[in-house]
Amino acid sequence: MKAILGISAYYHDSAAALVVDGRVVAAAQEERFTRIKHDHRFPHNAVAYCLGEAGIGPKDLDHVVFYEKPFLKFERLLETYLAMAPAGFRSFLMALPLWVHEKLRLPEQMGRGLGGGYRGRYVFPEHHESHAASAFFPSPFEEAAILTLDGVGEWATASLGHGAGNRITLTHEMRFPHSLGLLYSAFTYFCGFKVNSGEYKLMGLAPFGEPRYADLILERMVDLKEDGSFRLDLSYFDYCAGLTMTSRRFDALFGGPPRRPEQPITQRETDLAASIQKVTETVMLRMAAHLRRLTGSENLCLAGGVALNCVGNGRILRESPFKRLWVQPASGDAGGALGAALFVWYQLLDNERRPEVPDGQRGSLLGPACGAGETEAELRAKGAVYRHFPGGVGLCEETARLLAGGSVVGWVQGRMEFGPRALGARSILGDARNATMQEAMNLKIKFRESFRPFAPIVLRERASEYFEMEAGTESPYMLIVAPVRADKLRPAPAEAKGLGRINAVRSVIPAVTHVDNTARIQTVDRERNPRLSELLEAFDRLTGCPVLINTSFNIRGEPIVCTAADAYRCFMATNIDVLIVDDFLLLKEQQRGERPDFDAYLAKYGND
Repeated sequence: MKAILGISAYYHDSAAALVVDGRVVAAAQEERFTRIKHDHRFPHNAVAYCLGEAGIGPKDLDHVVFYEKPFLKFERLLETYLAMAPAGFRSFLMALPLWVHEKLRLPEQMGRGLGGGYRGRYVFPEHHESHAASAFFPSPFEEAAILTLDGVGEWATASLGHGAGNRITLTHEMRFPHSLGLLYSAFTYFCGFKVNSGEYKLMGLAPFGEPRYADLILERMVDLKEDGSFRLDLSYFDYCAGLTMTSRRFDALFGGPPRRPEQPITQRETDLAASIQKVTETVMLRMAAHLRRLTGSENLCLAGGVALNCVGNGRILRESPFKRLWVQPASGDAGGALGAALFVWYQLLDNERRPEVPDGQRGSLLGPACGAGETEAELRAKGAVYRHFPGGVGLCEETARLLAGGSVVGWVQGRMEFGPRALGARSILGDARNATMQEAMNLKIKFRESFRPFAPIVLRERASEYFEMEAGTESPYMLIVAPVRADKLRPAPAEAKGLGRINAVRSVIPAVTHVDNTARIQTVDRERNPRLSELLEAFDRLTGCPVLINTSFNIRGEPIVCTAADAYRCFMATNIDVLIVDDFLLLKEQQRGERPDFDAYLAKYGND
């Protein structure tokens, strides 16, 4: 047995992943254990979980891999600060202590994190090699083109390459400070959302606006080439040396300073969101077309933070020359831990690779399970009133009945998801046919902006009945946006402008139909998620509709729940009607326990 541990840490979203004899055994983000969203510290808990899942200790590891080269990254930071001096001095002083004490002493830090039990070597692939490995090696393709896009690794901000068999080759790259991820984050910041976590809010806001600034962006700040490469006019940005993303020149171009968080969203913000989304999609499509010309492949694998832009992914699938697309579910830095481990197994150790069908990600259900004994003990300790369905017999039929009756259901089943999306293991579910469900779930349960769309889950074999997808097309990881079919749409209402359009009924599944008549789709199949598939089948038998709402089981600013205790606490502090943890069902109306003070809960767990 050969065991390889991959680690990402110290930048945004720490994680650990374990590969044993080429098989992905476990992977998890540290935030799920510490309850600190985007926890960047060394992933002690995630490492312990991964090793425990395999029944091994640090001494049994053959290789430990960090997902990037810290000295090369530090070189980039030093060169940038020196080039911008003295403007970057304050930023440099803020960053330096963390580098001196942690980031430049990684072998020592990782050795301490592993309790001194690991005596082997540490491996440091490049950041975009880890992304590329996470994209290609778990994919179902024998060969494929590879595109990675993010903010920045060491120097690279985008990479083009090809994978075949057990090897990946990166042939072209864009370099800092010219970055699609940082460009998108600059607009995220300017529109009043948090960088590195609010980008998906900007994507959700975009359909409410008009891309009236797209041409201005391309004329003034982005020199875009036909192959998708570009250069930024850095006078509009401040991320190289300052403490903000944008400069005063950016303010002047778009009519004033950035929106402050929690201020009302105006037409300017909706139009800026639409504009940068259009520019981003244009860049992604041009890069994809160029990559097809370079490789001749019909298959494309995507990773990096920008690969979470599911609107752009959907356009690549529908409009690019590629016939098949596979996107790493944990495309951000957390997924780099998985890619780093796979990179060593295949690329450095030269082990044979046999692509798995449907893929090698195993549904991305790679985190810890609750365990029936642990769950029941936790519920009893809380004084919870629950009903047990031994073996799950009858559970899905009862859940379907509750959902059809308008209940919102917290759903915890099996192993937790790896990556930012809840895929039916740690989810909140609702009836997609209910026209008021989106607003109710956003404001009363998720406690977040009312414009944020919810995703539909749909039986894989029924997806093409509701969405503009070719029969057989999959989107198992909720990373593709597609239009709702015309025959499922309702006549367009006379609508207000901007965010006033939120509550209009647009289709037979209004709670998951966004303002532009699209949806971010997750297809569900029995191979990856048998119980969720069983629930959808039960709901379809009852209502004639194989579609439900699926959103992550958390409130705004809180990581997705991990344990039964996390789920119970969130259930009791919010307006969720029903909690199901594996084979146990709880109704809110039957609970005798005192409900936690929501403000205190939000202060402790919702820190966004």
